[in-house]
Amino acid sequence: MAASWLWYEEREQGLGDRLFSAVMQKMNTIAENPDIFSIKRNPYREAKVSVFPFVIADKIYKRKKLIEAISVFHTSRNPKRKYLIEVK
Repeated sequence: MAASWLWYEEREQGLGDRLFSAVMQKMNTIAENPDIFSIKRNPYREAKVSVFPFVIADKIYKRKKLIEAISVFHTSRNPKRKYLIEVK
């Protein structure tokens, strides 16, 4: 997300902030209504970010009442990498 913010900000001042705001708005929508988004690859759901070419992939843990955002993914990238989780 930080790299994407910087890329957009370098093109137009404030555009990175608009990206961040759009992602956070979608995250809030996911938190409020997690089941409205389609399952794309079980058990992961995807929600398109408004205006920007990104999707948020998430996984719902109903018993724990937890939603884990797996990635904020640019749609032009290799979709095979969308669900890879890097552990550092």
